[in-house]
Amino acid sequence: MAEFMGNLRRTDMCGTLRMKDVGREVTLMGWTQRRRNLGSLIFVDLRDRSGICQIVFDDTTESAVFEKAETVRSEYVLAVRGKVRERSSKTDKIATGDIEVLAEELKILSEADVTPFEITDDVNVNEALRLKYRYLDLRRPALQRNLFVRHAIARAAREYLDGNGFTEVETPMLGKSTPEGARDYLVPSRVKQGSFYALPQSPQLYKQLLMIAGFDRYYQITKCFRDEDLRANRQPEFTQIDIEMSFVEKIEDVTYPIEGLIRKIFKDAIGKDLGEGHFRTMTYKEAMENYGS
Repeated sequence: MAEFMGNLRRTDMCGTLRMKDVGREVTLMGWTQRRRNLGSLIFVDLRDRSGICQIVFDDTTESAVFEKAETVRSEYVLAVRGKVRERSSKTDKIATGDIEVLAEELKILSEADVTPFEITDDVNVNEALRLKYRYLDLRRPALQRNLFVRHAIARAAREYLDGNGFTEVETPMLGKSTPEGARDYLVPSRVKQGSFYALPQSPQLYKQLLMIAGFDRYYQITKCFRDEDLRANRQPEFTQIDIEMSFVEKIEDVTYPIEGLIRKIFKDAIGKDLGEGHFRTMTYKEAMENYGS
């Protein structure tokens, strides 16, 4: 039966503990990746978004805590208090492979049924099932890393653009339908029968108003919507880094700041240094002849 946290409060993330933490009392909270019962010894791999830490229950563990650990199954949500110690058998397969936590207190915060697929990166399961149980699919480290990279991209973009004189402005999502390159998604108005709002294909009109108003340099990480059939380069809903600048004349007035933005994103989000110097460029004719796009 599920328990409350009581006085337990998380002190550390599972994947952050290292040899320097040996001897510390810590409280970890997360999901059970797997449990191994060797009779007088139980190992639980506890997982959170930072990684996995091995939890140990042995003959020094209080009997009531040990018996509770025997009931733990995959994806049970646990709160564990214990002391960090050096592993007798180390592994380089996980970042915390030099240490483990000897449990002193255990609370089962939530039990779990058998999941429809294993929560691992190498699981072979069809996409329809993954989408049906998206909340389980998103527990897999590979998908979590994708969202962390997306977060790092947005943070790097904001830091760079803020530091280069751009102002972030949120523009309206509900507006008037305007003729652009694709069909609009329409939202019926409740207060004005027979009228519709359109979801933006881009913030084009709003950012031009901002330039006329004197904001000079604008950006926004924004949603755009286009009612089109799916293609490799077309999605009905997508996010873009939207930028507008005043007092520019040459193409380099736009491309050079964008080069800096791309360098910042690559370095901060995935640790790749694109080096110095300006990017290679090609003409429209070369792009169409060589790449067809």
